[in-house]
Amino acid sequence: MSAKQTSSGGKGQVNGRFTAARISVMAVAIVAVVFIFENTRQVKIRLLIPEVTMPLCLALLAMFLIGVVCGAYFLRRRAK
Repeated sequence: MSAKQTSSGGKGQVNGRFTAARISVMAVAIVAVVFIFENTRQVKIRLLIPEVTMPLCLALLAMFLIGVVCGAYFLRRRAK
């Protein structure tokens, strides 16, 4: 048997799932979520013409989700 055949255990899969890049992205996402929910005061946001008053955490959360969706879209396009 070759070394490739004998070393196909679960250990290699765990290392493949938790790479340094993925861990750093998860850490940044956690810090972003904590930052979002720490900022709860009311703010005025101008959307072209209307002015909306809402909690800052909702505005930040909306921008975070829009960023995640855009990132997933471009990542999917690049993978094809």
